[in-house]
Amino acid sequence: MPKMKTDSGAKKRIKVTGTGRLRRRKAFRGHIMEKKSSVRARRLGRETDISPGIEKRVKKMLGL
Repeated sequence: MPKMKTDSGAKKRIKVTGTGRLRRRKAFRGHIMEKKSSVRARRLGRETDISPGIEKRVKKMLGL
């Protein structure tokens, strides 16, 4: 049986914490920041958890 391959896109975007939680960056922070309020920009800058609905699929992508 061949080895499982890690999804390259997922491994670049998702970080696994020491306790095993999956963290990701928020969208809408890349460009056109001028029109977004500073409060919104700060909120988008923080990392957040992967939603529970897709956690199982993402773990499979990462080979966990």
